[in-house]
Amino acid sequence: MVMEEDEGMKDEDEKQEQKKYVFRPGIDKLQDDEEMEYDESAYTTFHKMTVNWPCLSFDIMKDSLGHQRSKFPVSFYMAAGTQSTDPKQNKVMLMKVSDLHKTKQANPDDSEEESDDEGIDEDPILEEKSFAHPGGVNRLRSMPQSPNILATFADTGKVHIWDTQHHLRALDGPVNKLPNMSPIHTFEGHPEEGFALNWSKLVPGRLLSGDCSKHIYLHERKESSWVVDTVPFNGHTASVEDLQWSPNEANVFASCSVDKTIRIWDARVKKKHMLFVAAHQTDVNVISWNHQVAHLLLSGADDGSVKVWDLRNFKSSSAAANFKWHRAPITSVEWHPTDESILCVSSDDDSVSIWDMALEHDPEAEVSGAQVRDDMEIPPQLLFVHQGQKSVKEAHFHPQIPGLIISTALDGFNIFKPANLH
Repeated sequence: MVMEEDEGMKDEDEKQEQKKYVFRPGIDKLQDDEEMEYDESAYTTFHKMTVNWPCLSFDIMKDSLGHQRSKFPVSFYMAAGTQSTDPKQNKVMLMKVSDLHKTKQANPDDSEEESDDEGIDEDPILEEKSFAHPGGVNRLRSMPQSPNILATFADTGKVHIWDTQHHLRALDGPVNKLPNMSPIHTFEGHPEEGFALNWSKLVPGRLLSGDCSKHIYLHERKESSWVVDTVPFNGHTASVEDLQWSPNEANVFASCSVDKTIRIWDARVKKKHMLFVAAHQTDVNVISWNHQVAHLLLSGADDGSVKVWDLRNFKSSSAAANFKWHRAPITSVEWHPTDESILCVSSDDDSVSIWDMALEHDPEAEVSGAQVRDDMEIPPQLLFVHQGQKSVKEAHFHPQIPGLIISTALDGFNIFKPANLH
C-alpha cells in the first residue's frame, strides 16, 4: 500500500505529479486530500474472499496436487471456523479455491519457469462445504499426516476432533448426501476456553491444547479414538496462548503465555519445564518453531514486538533478533515452510509483514515506486508489508505453493503472493 498526496494544479505546460509515500500502520494518518492506493505491481497475485461470519482461525490443508507447484493458475484447500454473534450459527467450513490466477497487471519480471499465466481478470472459483460447530471456533488446526482430521478449540471450553473426509470429497465432485457431523473425539476437561492447539508433525494424532486457565493437556491417538492424560502440564502462571511441537524431537514442545514467558517441555515430564525464559515485557501471544533450523524459535507479543530465539543460548537478554515494527498486538507468527530465514507476522494494526533474516543493511538500496519519509526507518530485514484488512488474526504460508500467503481478518480472507517472494 502507498499513500498518495495531491500536489495540486500546475501550469498547463507542466506535468501534474503525485508524490507517493510508504504508509506506516499505526504511525501515519490520511489527510483530507490523501488516499490509499493499491499497487498491483507489488503482487504476483492478490484476491479477496468474504464469508458470512468472521473467522479467527483457519488452516491450509495439505493436498495431493503436488509439492512446490509454482505455475499459475493454482488450486488449494483450506478449513476455517466461524465466530458468529449467534452461537447456533457457528460452523466449520471446508473450502476449495480453484483457478487462482496472477493479478492482471502482475510483475513483468516473473520468470517463464514460474508461470505461463499472464494475469487474467477473473475471480477464483470458491467451493464450500460446511457443518455446524457447537460454539465459536477459537482455533482450528488440520492434522499434517491426515489433513481430513481437524481439531477445534471452541469458546465453550471444549476441544473437538472431526473427520471431514466426506466433505472434502464433496468439494471435488458430486456426493449424494453428506452425513450429519459429530466429533469423533471431545475433551471437556479444560476449566475454560483456550486458543492454543497444535498437532505433532512427528507423531500422527498427537495433539496439545492449552487454555486460559494455564493448563496444557496431551491428546494421544489410540486406534480410531483419542485418549487424554487428565494430569496437565504445570508451570505457567497465566493463560497459555500458543503451543508448538519441536520439528525434530518427538517429545519436546514449546509454550507461551500471558505470564510473559516461553517454556520448553518434555512431554514425558508433567511437573516441570526443561527451559524457561522471560521472553517479552507483555503477554506472549504466539510462537513458531523453524522447521529448517530446529534451534530457532519465533515469538510475538502484545506490545507489537517480534523476537527470534536461538535455543542454544536461551536467555532473556539474548534474543537473536528483536523487531518492533508493528504498533499493535501480534496475532500470528510463522516461519516459511522451506526457507529458513523468511517469516510472516500478522498484527492487530491491520497489516501482515514479511521478513528475511538473511538481509543486511544496504546504504545504496532505494525503495522503488514510493518515497520514504525523512523520519522513516525501515529495518533492512523487512521484505514486504500487506495492508487493507481490518484486524488481521492469522496468516499462513501455503506449504506447497511457494510464496503464497492466506490471511484472515474481521472482514474476510486475503490470498496473496508478494512479487519479491519466491
